[in-house]
Amino acid sequence: MRGDTVNFFKRAVIFVSVALVPILVWYLFDVLLIGMGAILIAELLEVGAEPFGWIRLPRWLALILSALIIVCVVGGTIYLFGRGVASELQEVIHRVEVAKNTIDTMLRGSGLGKAILQQAQSINIPITKFLGQIFGGGISFLAGIVVAVFAGVYLAAQPSLYREGFGMLFPPQRRAYANEMVAHLGGALRLWLLGQLIEMVIIGVLSGFAVWLIGLPSPVALGVIAGVAEFVPYLGPILAAIPALLVAVTVNLAALLWTLLAYVLIHQAEGHLVMPLIQRRMVHIPPAVMLMSIVTLSFLFGPLAIVFAAPITVVLFVLVAKVYVRDRLEEKVPIPGEPAVHEPVDHAH
Repeated sequence: MRGDTVNFFKRAVIFVSVALVPILVWYLFDVLLIGMGAILIAELLEVGAEPFGWIRLPRWLALILSALIIVCVVGGTIYLFGRGVASELQEVIHRVEVAKNTIDTMLRGSGLGKAILQQAQSINIPITKFLGQIFGGGISFLAGIVVAVFAGVYLAAQPSLYREGFGMLFPPQRRAYANEMVAHLGGALRLWLLGQLIEMVIIGVLSGFAVWLIGLPSPVALGVIAGVAEFVPYLGPILAAIPALLVAVTVNLAALLWTLLAYVLIHQAEGHLVMPLIQRRMVHIPPAVMLMSIVTLSFLFGPLAIVFAAPITVVLFVLVAKVYVRDRLEEKVPIPGEPAVHEPVDHAH
């Protein structure tokens, strides 16, 4: 009888703990985003340090060199292009406002246009409101970035310390499995981040070059917008095309058509050539899964969740594939970021 009571109590504790997880995620989502930012920074340092490992430099020195390279690249880019990009961004914002006013005036000239405007206003989220939700925290937002940076540095400097601390949360017989899970997650995030950085550079350069050929003003700023937006898969490129099209509206109709064609061709090439080649070596998440995850997280937690929706999706996808499909259902499925295991070929048949 006593044993039954103890088992019931254990199950009740487990049930309550599981039930509390969604509540904690809801109230502590900002903390989770800071944690995800710290993990991505740690993985970025790991990506930069990996080449130095090939020449057998000590890990601490490789991480220092990686951090110096990242700081120099970011600082050098800001120094060389910062002032020009800032002025071009102001020009883009001005032309976007002019284009919006022009389109608004044109639509108000007809009954159909007025109906379209009425429907658009009912579902429209102004960009100022969007940015306000992201940066409205002011000091708290900057503090979150600082915390993420320092936490990421600590994670990269002593990964074994935090991995062992995480393993202590599990019974001794499950610690090896927990460490294996952490290794899978870290590898998948590292490869996903590397793939995204490559795509961001390619799309940013191609977009900036395309609008420069077309003759749009502020090509560097438009290229930067396209490259940064690429961090959010599928939705980011669509959002990045909007300011470019609005800028083209202020030039002429031919520029608008050429800009639309250029962005369609660039992202068709990305979807059919660049992304498959990168994901073959990096991490592949089914497009529908990634897109629905981004939409769901942004709907539940607001615009800031869009920024980290993709890496969160990678983490969830790896957990489901590893913990449930492979280990629970015993299905042989590949884990994102895991080296492919080639089964021996049966020559008997």
